[in-house]
Amino acid sequence: MSARSSLLIDLLAARDGIVCAVGAGGKKSVLYQLAREHPGRVALTATVHTTEFPADLPFDHVVCDEALLRNRVLATERSRSVAYAIPSSKDGRHAGVPAAMIRSIHDKGGFAATFVKADGARMRWIKAPATDEPVIVPGADTVIPVVSARAIGEPLSERVAHRVEQVEAVTGVARGMPLTPEAVGRLMASEGGALHSTGAARVVPVINMVDNARQEQVARAAAAAAIDMTSRFDRVVLCCLQRPAEPVVAVVTR
Repeated sequence: MSARSSLLIDLLAARDGIVCAVGAGGKKSVLYQLAREHPGRVALTATVHTTEFPADLPFDHVVCDEALLRNRVLATERSRSVAYAIPSSKDGRHAGVPAAMIRSIHDKGGFAATFVKADGARMRWIKAPATDEPVIVPGADTVIPVVSARAIGEPLSERVAHRVEQVEAVTGVARGMPLTPEAVGRLMASEGGALHSTGAARVVPVINMVDNARQEQVARAAAAAAIDMTSRFDRVVLCCLQRPAEPVVAVVTR
């Protein structure tokens, strides 16, 4: 494990417990990076529909009916790491696992960490949740809200945003107007946005897809704005997960 990857695990408070990723713009990429680099026994799953696990993910894959799932995952006690889900009728997809079952499997399965995709965004770069989203595991230790730097500066539309009306309501940005760094920071810091349903969990936001100097500049501005608007978190991690050996671009702190 590289020093940079180990740093990412600690920056995202993802070494122990149940870690849920929410938002848009790379949740699965963040979780896969953490799962691959974690030195202990870990699990990977989702409370919502998700794509099939990558074939190159070095995990035991357990995909079976809900009635059998808990016992089959617990029977993998000798496995280094496990990715588990419920089958879906949709091609290339898995169905979400009940949040209470994930809690039970984590507590009984001897996992150092369980990484959970807890939100859907239809491949968009930014989102604000509906009232029943995200589906966070009860008592989750850490929640990682994700947003893409590619959304910053783009006009608000269905092309870049999931649930445009909710994004409008939280940010104050009208459809067709640019998503400024301040607006994205407001979304990250809002109880109606990235903080929705996070409860008492630690919150460590990620701005992902920081692929060049311009995106780093606007991502830093959004992160600083978010930190100024809330006391729920004191750092935002800027990432470029296309560079898995060096995924951390910068860390913006209070």
